[in-house]
Amino acid sequence: MPHKKPLVIVTRKLPDPTETRMMELFDTRLNVDDAPMDREALTEAVKIADVLVPTVTDHIDAEILTAASPRLRLIASFGTGVDHIDLTVARDRGIVVTNTPGVLTEDTADMTMALILAVPRRLTEGERLMRAGGWTGWSPTGMLGHRIWGKRLGIIGMGRIGSAVAKRARACGLSIHYHNRHPVTEALEDELEATYWESLDQMLAHMDIISVNCPHTPATYHLLSARRLKLLQPHAVIVNPSRGEVIDETALTEMLTRQEIAGAGLDVYEHEPAVNPKLRQLDNVVLLPHMGSATIEGRIAMGERVLINIKTFVDGHRPPDRVIDETALT
Repeated sequence: MPHKKPLVIVTRKLPDPTETRMMELFDTRLNVDDAPMDREALTEAVKIADVLVPTVTDHIDAEILTAASPRLRLIASFGTGVDHIDLTVARDRGIVVTNTPGVLTEDTADMTMALILAVPRRLTEGERLMRAGGWTGWSPTGMLGHRIWGKRLGIIGMGRIGSAVAKRARACGLSIHYHNRHPVTEALEDELEATYWESLDQMLAHMDIISVNCPHTPATYHLLSARRLKLLQPHAVIVNPSRGEVIDETALTEMLTRQEIAGAGLDVYEHEPAVNPKLRQLDNVVLLPHMGSATIEGRIAMGERVLINIKTFVDGHRPPDRVIDETALT
């Protein structure tokens, strides 16, 4: 008698190669129209699925996980961040959680550098001027921005993405500084000529550009609080391709409005998809629609990681991208 395939429920439309392979390997239910599942739909899904494949926009909280049937043994998330899943409850219920780390490093680092360049050089402001027909020709004082060569870049979170940003930034003539839970290896510090700051407050006060490259966890929620944002120098620029919750968005908006800092480049938002209306009105802010990892190559690679995690788990082995609930270790 053929072995029964596990029921895999996918919450959003994934790349075609991923969906095709899922259909071949598992009893798969796809989200054809790509409409986000509401809480009721997610709750029904965890009641019948053996494997759930959510994305970062699906909030799998304690209430939803408590409603899950014992047959739900794996949540194979399509994405790197796992702050949308209650890992503690998942662990307590014996549900393994996996993600897709590593495959988005270069894409996100590229986008971070794009923001680092776009804000000081006023690129999107200039593009809007052109589209509005407001450009009257070259002028010695027209659209003046600031060079990034020779400036100090402070990276918050020197993991895979932060390190990749540092390598790109170093090639663009930026001086590399970073704050992390622990210093990176001596070899990497030497390669980047990087300076480690144990104190985030002190680093913020001395930088020209700040790049947020840490994940959202309970420890990093509003890591850049109103108090810390006020430590930035008036000419400082901040970019965030990580998670919106790391920055107090209301405080940041107020400072940008009052021009207490020079500008910001944001790809993520604290309450996305909602964006503070005041941010939309500011010329010194570059706003992007959470597209830091949005490359065809990256999305396909994410799908491949999801497939590997599910297949490995179904075959009775430990998935390579199993997420550890760090709160269980404290």
